[in-house]
Amino acid sequence: MTSLLYLLGGILLVAGAVFLLSGGIGLVRMPDAYNRIQAGTKATTLGTLLTLAGVACLRPDWALKLLLIGLFLLFTNPLSSQVLARAAHRVGVKQAPQTVIDRLEEDLGEKP
Repeated sequence: MTSLLYLLGGILLVAGAVFLLSGGIGLVRMPDAYNRIQAGTKATTLGTLLTLAGVACLRPDWALKLLLIGLFLLFTNPLSSQVLARAAHRVGVKQAPQTVIDRLEEDLGEKP
C-alpha cells in the first residue's frame, strides 16, 4: 500500500509540474495581459493543487494542512485574477487584436 501511495504521489507531482510549466510558458506566449492572467491563474492553480495532492500522498500526516492550503488557493486565485483583470481594464490596458468581444465593456457601458 505504501509503494502505491508513493507511485501515485510521484505521478501527481509530475503532473503538477507539467501544469506549472505550461502556466509559465503561457505567461510568455500569450498576446496580452488578459490572456496572461488567465493562463497564469488556471494552469498554476491546477498545477499547485496536483502538487499538493502528490505531497499528501507522500506525507499522509500533512494531508489536513495541505487540504487547507488547497482550499485557500481555490478561494483566492480566481478572485485575485478577476481583480487584476478588472483593474487592467479600468486603466485601459489594450487587448490583443484577435479579441473581438469585450463583455466587461458591454456590462459597464464604457467606451474604449
